[in-house]
Amino acid sequence: MTVPAEKAVATRELYTTSHEHHIDPAALLEEPDNLPGRPTLPRLVPPKDVPTRSPFTAEGRAALLHAIAHIEFNAINLALDAVWRFCGMPEQFYRDWLRVASEEALHFSLLREHLQSLGFDYGDFDAHDGLWLMTKRTSHDVVARMALVPRTLEARGLDATPPLQAKFAKAGDARAVDILGIILRDEVGHVAIGNRWYRWLCERAGLEPVGLYGELVERYQAPRLRPPFNLEARAAAGFTADEIAYLTRA
Repeated sequence: MTVPAEKAVATRELYTTSHEHHIDPAALLEEPDNLPGRPTLPRLVPPKDVPTRSPFTAEGRAALLHAIAHIEFNAINLALDAVWRFCGMPEQFYRDWLRVASEEALHFSLLREHLQSLGFDYGDFDAHDGLWLMTKRTSHDVVARMALVPRTLEARGLDATPPLQAKFAKAGDARAVDILGIILRDEVGHVAIGNRWYRWLCERAGLEPVGLYGELVERYQAPRLRPPFNLEARAAAGFTADEIAYLTRA
């Protein structure tokens, strides 16, 4: 499905109706031809070609909201990819990621509605495909996926959201601040799901989570996270003291 608004609605309906059906963890699903149903717009460019925008002009504020909406749209795809790609997990794994996809769809819809209230729409600005790159790199390894997508890329949102809220507040955009508050609340839960399944997988395989994480970062060329960290949100999302110490080491 390539119409973003329709995809968001369909994703939320999928989660709602999934409670009425049994999920077969052993089912092997064939990979679609054109993952993950990309819309024609926004135009995807290298990250370095996406300009930094100030929230203190109308267009700059819309561009910044658009960048966040693009992250949330990609996050729908990330969650749904985990659902269909990795067979043989407990049934709760699939229900967890369907829930995440539904909440990401809500976030996208809220941001798009706010963009429209400012006279813009999703697709009006260029974006990049950085989030999806790690999804492709970890397509064969569920342990790496859990380690490097929810616990790394999505967890960066826990750190980035409060400063963004402060910028929008200074620009007088109370609605953006409220939407980001909803996103931050839900993302704590999403990262917690990633933490839980990463540790479950490590325990099943007899692996040490903290040491393995560093190895996976190197192996898959994941971005190295830089401070400041939202330590309160990370603790609420289930990062252990050892994991936070690893992140904040000199």
